[in-house]
Amino acid sequence: MMSVKRCALAAAAICGSLSVLAGCGGGSSSRKSSTPPSNTAPLVVNAGPTGNYANGLFTTVTICTPGTSTCQAISGVLVDTGSFGLRILSSALTAAQNNGLEVETDTDGKSIVECAQFSDGVTWGPVVTADVKIGGEQARAIPVQIIGDSHFSNVPSGCSDTGAPENTLQKLMTNGILGIGNFVQDCPACGPGTVDNPGLYYSCTGSSCSVTTVALSQQVANPIASFTTDNNGVVVELPAVSSSKATLRGALVFGIGTRSNNALGDAQVFTIDPSTGNFSTTFKGKTYSNASFLDTGSNGFFFLDSSATGLASCKPANGFYCPSSPVMLSATNTGTNNAKSTISFNIDNATSLFSVSGNAVFPTLGGPLDGLFDWGLPFFYGRNVYVAIFGATTPGGVGPYWAY
Repeated sequence: MMSVKRCALAAAAICGSLSVLAGCGGGSSSRKSSTPPSNTAPLVVNAGPTGNYANGLFTTVTICTPGTSTCQAISGVLVDTGSFGLRILSSALTAAQNNGLEVETDTDGKSIVECAQFSDGVTWGPVVTADVKIGGEQARAIPVQIIGDSHFSNVPSGCSDTGAPENTLQKLMTNGILGIGNFVQDCPACGPGTVDNPGLYYSCTGSSCSVTTVALSQQVANPIASFTTDNNGVVVELPAVSSSKATLRGALVFGIGTRSNNALGDAQVFTIDPSTGNFSTTFKGKTYSNASFLDTGSNGFFFLDSSATGLASCKPANGFYCPSSPVMLSATNTGTNNAKSTISFNIDNATSLFSVSGNAVFPTLGGPLDGLFDWGLPFFYGRNVYVAIFGATTPGGVGPYWAY
C-alpha cells in the first residue's frame, strides 16, 4: 500500500481519490536536553519546498555514496507512514551524487527501475544503492529510488497508464518521500516466484523496459529496518493544534521501547492485517472492515459521508469537504486484536481554510474517499503515534501494529 495524497493549497487543484482530536497517546518522555538524542530527527509541518503544500510533514535525509563521506543533506522530504522506502528527486541531488550512486542491475546486467504507485500518481526512476542517515541513525547500502533520473526519461506506458508521473518538484511538491510504514520492502508481491506481480519493477536497457520480478534484497526498503539499533519501529510526535497556523514542529523518534525516549507507556496497541496493513474503522454505523489506516502522507481525514451532515464537497474540485460551518464527527478504530478507540474530529470548509495566506497546518481538513477510511496527518496532531515494523519484536508485541 502506498497512499500518499500530495495536495496543493489551492482548492481548485485538489487530488480526489485514494483529529482538534480528543486525547493524547501515551509514550515518549519529554526531552529537556538541548542536544537531541541520536535516535531522533526533527519534523516540521509547513508549505514544503514549493510553498503550496497543505499539511505536509517534512524532515531532512542525508544520502551518501556507500562507504564514503560523499554525502548530501536533503531537506523537504515528505514523511509518509503509508509507504515503504526512500525516494529522492534527481533534481534535488548534486551532479556528483547523481553520478556517484550505482544503479542496481538484474542477473542479465539490466538496470532495475521502479514505477512506484501512489493514490495521486506514480514516481518513475532507477533503484540505486546508498547509505542513508536520518538524525543520528544510519542505514548502510540500502536500495533507494531516484525519481526523474534523466538517464531513464522514457516512462513505459504500463507505468504511466497507472497514474500521471510526478518526476519533478513542481508535480511532486516535495524533494522526496521517506516511507516509514509498517513493512520493510515496498513490493513483496514483486519477488521471484510470486503469482500476481503488480508490475512495479522494470528491467531496462536504454529506453526499452519490461516488467520484472525483483528479489526483496534489491527492493526499495524502509531505512529504519536497516538501522543498527532502534530498528523495530518509529514514533511520530506532533503537538496538538486547535486551529490553522503557518508551521508546526515535532520529532521523529526511532525505535519502540529501545530507549527511555521511546517507551510505549500507556499507548494502546492496534494490530493490523499483515497482508494489507489495515485495521477497521466504524463511522456512522458503517464499518470499513480491514480498510482503514493511519497515514502522515495524506493531508486530511479522507472518508465518504453521504449522510445529511452538511459535508458538501468543494466546487469545482471535489477533493475536500466544504461544509457551511464546522462539523463535529467521531469514528471508532478497531485493531485485529479487537482493541478499540473512539476518535472525535472536526471538518471545516477547505476553501475558507486555504484562503488565509501563510497557513499550511490544518487540523480540520478532510475530503471524500469511497471504500476506505484514511486517517491523514490531522490525526497525528496531539498524539504520539507508534509504527511497529512487520516481524519486529517490541514491548507491545511483534509488529506490525500501530499504537497511540
